Amino acid sequence: MNNSHKIVIIHPNSLCCLAMRTILTDIAPFINIFRDVEVLSYNSFEEFTLDNPSNTIHFFISDSILKDNIRFFNAISRRCIVLVEGDDTLKGEGFRCVDIRRPERELLKAFLVMQNAAHHAHGMEHHATLEEKELLSQREKDVLALIVKGYINKEIADMLNISTPTVIFHRRNISEKIGSRAIGRQTIYAVMNGIVDVKDL
Repeated sequence: MNNSHKIVIIHPNSLCCLAMRTILTDIAPFINIFRDVEVLSYNSFEEFTLDNPSNTIHFFISDSILKDNIRFFNAISRRCIVLVEGDDTLKGEGFRCVDIRRPERELLKAFLVMQNAAHHAHGMEHHATLEEKELLSQREKDVLALIVKGYINKEIADMLNISTPTVIFHRRNISEKIGSRAIGRQTIYAVMNGIVDVKDL
């Protein structure tokens, strides 16, 4: 059995499991404590117990899986995030909940807020290395901060007093340096490297 730390997703919907794996795999490289974490997914609690992975540090579970196995999850509620659809009915029961029907941007923001809160509470902030800090120029950081806040090229150009082609040039450089054109990945990078505060998204 692999002894690396695990994040476990248990949800009956395979597409939900796949989406969660993608988001968590995107976030992991930017969080020191998650860098060597393996993300596993299961469609049932029985499947999870048969595999019985060791060193699980976080669980992402559907509300139905939680309700059917409440005794197991009550003991580890601080390590659980419940994936709900709509109303956060479980908040009063000591579980953190995320509405998975939110748009991807809002879902990502919710996870980043939870991650920041958990790490601040445990004194485990991500500190950007010198290499990370110097990856982008100051102007690229300014452009990236506005990109992840949802501004379009023309608005960014007007706000920074530069031309729209210059914004496009900076966006291309940012994508190449970060290694992704995906707004989700760029948002994670910006938050984890202090370029933008998650509260401002």
